[in-house]
Amino acid sequence: MAELANCSRCGNVFVKGIREICQNCYKEEEEAFQTVYKFLQIQKNRTATMIEIVEATGVEEEYISKFVKEKRLLPAHFPNLAYPCDRCGADITTGKLCHDCQIELKKDLAIHDEIETISEERRIKGKETTNAYYAFNKYKRN
Repeated sequence: MAELANCSRCGNVFVKGIREICQNCYKEEEEAFQTVYKFLQIQKNRTATMIEIVEATGVEEEYISKFVKEKRLLPAHFPNLAYPCDRCGADITTGKLCHDCQIELKKDLAIHDEIETISEERRIKGKETTNAYYAFNKYKRN
């Protein structure tokens, strides 16, 4: 079922279906894609960098990055196309994180898992050693 939503680009209200943006913004995005794609179809432009494409076509870098992330423009065909890593900003061609950030994140997760394991072991060991029994004299008056 369709619902009303605000376009993430222009803020206009539209009936949300498949896309997160309104029809006008979608058309604008498609025109931008066609402009970039036509530019890159020329043999000498296939090795253009992101900045060169922005300067030559007038299309915003945000759009071009989106096209690469959506795999509409493949870095295999256009080797100098890259977008920034979500964490450090280094240029990447696939995924959301560069190789260095992935390694660092894996190390941090491994350390976290180790800390959790040690904490769980201490908790279990603490339960075993803290068994205490108390007796009271029911005839003794306070």
